[in-house]
Amino acid sequence: MEKTLELCCELIRRASVTPEDAGCQALMVERLRAIGFQCTELVFGEVRNFWAERGAQGPLLAFAGHTDVVPTGPIAKWDSPPFEPTLRDGMLYGRGSADMKGSLAAMVIACEEFVAEHPEHPGRIGFLITSDEEGPAMDGTVKVLDHLREHGKPIDWCVVGEPSSSQVLGDVIKNGRRGSLGATLTVHGVQGHIAYPHLADNPIHRLLPALHALTSERWDSGNEFFPPTSMQVSNINGGTGATNVIPGEVQVVFNFRFSTEVTDGELRERTELILQEHQLDYTIDWQLSGQPFLTASGHLVEAAVASIADITGHPPELSTSGGTSDGRFIAPTGAQVVEVGPVNASIHKLNEHVLAADLPRLSAIYKGIMARLLLQAV
Repeated sequence: MEKTLELCCELIRRASVTPEDAGCQALMVERLRAIGFQCTELVFGEVRNFWAERGAQGPLLAFAGHTDVVPTGPIAKWDSPPFEPTLRDGMLYGRGSADMKGSLAAMVIACEEFVAEHPEHPGRIGFLITSDEEGPAMDGTVKVLDHLREHGKPIDWCVVGEPSSSQVLGDVIKNGRRGSLGATLTVHGVQGHIAYPHLADNPIHRLLPALHALTSERWDSGNEFFPPTSMQVSNINGGTGATNVIPGEVQVVFNFRFSTEVTDGELRERTELILQEHQLDYTIDWQLSGQPFLTASGHLVEAAVASIADITGHPPELSTSGGTSDGRFIAPTGAQVVEVGPVNASIHKLNEHVLAADLPRLSAIYKGIMARLLLQAV
């Protein structure tokens, strides 16, 4: 079996449902130590992380990723067991095959081959690996970055192994992500009998015009790298379950995916102004998951684009679409950040899969990025 595919299968067999690591990191650490990496295992709460580094001086290129995966969903609905890697019609099936154990395997194999060819390579190579990306993301990458800051190890370039490709391997590079600002809004009223509305105050009725105003608002126009900011409602909960009771409150959960054209502070201020204009009695709880980030140009983007074009024969599109990733924590440290990984069409779904032939090609892309950056390092 091809070695990148084989390592990916070994990782899939470890049922690392977030925040469990299930031995994935130990396997990676063992292989990295064998080629000269100094590895530091970092445990915070129930989350396992590690930082690995090879090289003594020069710019630092880090590979970042996560060993945790999302729950499988109904196992009976999988065509093959989710933690038994299965090859079928050229595809490798298994939870984490695309998100992101395929990338982790490709990173390790790329480093093994690169170090074998360039044992005295200039610059430094790092691995920032967590088991807390699919969960709350509080004891993972954020804490490892704190550790690196305390030890004076800033990252210059970072390749995150998120499944960035859309249709075929390498057609898309994520060179940024939108910010994510969530809110839980509770509108307060007065509960009462539905036949005596004058003795009650229906918060649902009060909410609706304000909600229409919020969803109709144009928050910004976006820019050449980001689409306009999007505000989406995900949940509305109100009522007691009885058909003859006016509820005392209604709760709405919504989220902004926002561009660099607006700040989270501006979004909060404008939202609350609309709520106040509609004279609502409300409370609101804001949750900022991440700021937008962008690596518009530079050595890392150039190296990634050139490496992908060399291996796949086509240049990638630069994109900031999709959800959040741990890149949102790494970019604010000053690092150039890109996300390069396999096709994302099946991630988090039943029968998650990756084209088996893409795994060694992804490894070659990572190796090409290392060569273009580190062999020119001073």
